[in-house]
Amino acid sequence: MTMLPPLCSVFIWGTGQCMNKQKLKGLMFFMIQVLFVAIEVLTRRGAYDPSVPGSRFRNAGYFVRGLWGLITLGAVPRESSRQPVYDHSVMLMLGGIITLMVFLIFAALWVWNIMDAYKTRRALEEGTRLSSVQYFLNLWDSAFEYIAIAPGMLLVLFISIVPIIFAILVAFTNYNANFIPPVRLIQWTGLNTFLDIFRIPIWGNTFVRVFTWTVLWAFLSTFSSYAFGLLQAIILRAKAVKFRPLWRGIFILPWAVPGIVSMMVFRSLFHKEGAFNQMLLASGLIKEAIPFLSDPTWAKVCLLLVNVWLGFPYFMALITGVITTVPQEMYEAAQIDGANSWQQFRSITLPYIIASTAPQILMSATFNFNNFNMIYFMTDGGPANPQYQIAGSTDILISWIFKLTLDQRMYNFASALSILIFIIVASISTWNLLRTRAFKET
Repeated sequence: MTMLPPLCSVFIWGTGQCMNKQKLKGLMFFMIQVLFVAIEVLTRRGAYDPSVPGSRFRNAGYFVRGLWGLITLGAVPRESSRQPVYDHSVMLMLGGIITLMVFLIFAALWVWNIMDAYKTRRALEEGTRLSSVQYFLNLWDSAFEYIAIAPGMLLVLFISIVPIIFAILVAFTNYNANFIPPVRLIQWTGLNTFLDIFRIPIWGNTFVRVFTWTVLWAFLSTFSSYAFGLLQAIILRAKAVKFRPLWRGIFILPWAVPGIVSMMVFRSLFHKEGAFNQMLLASGLIKEAIPFLSDPTWAKVCLLLVNVWLGFPYFMALITGVITTVPQEMYEAAQIDGANSWQQFRSITLPYIIASTAPQILMSATFNFNNFNMIYFMTDGGPANPQYQIAGSTDILISWIFKLTLDQRMYNFASALSILIFIIVASISTWNLLRTRAFKET
């Protein structure tokens, strides 16, 4: 008899609850099933037309139609402007994802209905009786936090999660400039896009070289900004420096000014006819203009210099605060042992600073790994490189994805690269989180 209520609830929701003398709860689950069936039945579009491919599913109810669209991505392309029936793969994919989400919510409620019938029957057999009203009161007390955040979670699910899932699924299709719906329907291609990145020589070479520069850029930009910020923090603590608040405020200005403004100004200054070349030519230090932004090496150096200008104030402010927390007893003990200022800095100050700011260093490297603004507004990924596929000499992965998406409409390749970036960044961030003291103490 224990399994009878849950078995009945498998087919007619709430039946098991009624058998367990919880009619109000049973009515609730039954109405949810009625809603599910009503959505499917009342959203049918019309009769089956055998002359139209996929008509049986296209004209079915909401759930069948949505899941069919997600699986097939359509069956009838648009061949003329007067064509009455055609499919749009992108709309079918988006609608199918939403349909799948709604279906999974109902599936979770169905499982809850079965499990509740089973647990309640077990409790009754053990001599515990619980009315529907008392059950809901207990549920409100024990799961109030989840009930309170449920509306927000639903918004996140449909506003944030659905676009993310769509972007991921595009990587497993042939959605590009040659397959733009509704004229040409999209098809599922499995892992072919990921394989093409590595097995086609031009794509593989571009990916490896852009990825190498991206990693190098993330490391050098973070290290240079951190090193210069550390140097400024140490200098500002020197006793010989007067008016420290004034100097500290001046050094904070690059951080306070909007980064895009600074990048556009520096781009003008580094132009072949910009202020830097004009000053160098006028002073006689050079005889011809330096190709700051048209030469690959010079362009990368300029990017690093501008990034130092924008990034060092953050680390300077951070390290300035960390230095004040170094225990003075350590310095006193080092002085007794005869350590000079450099030895104290190398053995006490520097290790303490690095240990305290390690999470910020890793997070800064993660940010620079996807620092699209710096590349786009300074060099736009240039100068051009004929050995690359739709990428410039200073493009990093994220700016390459931008070009693939907006300029070339190679959405499947852009999506595949985005997934690879996510895996890399998520791995670094997770490793950083697992090493933090706050995570270890939870």
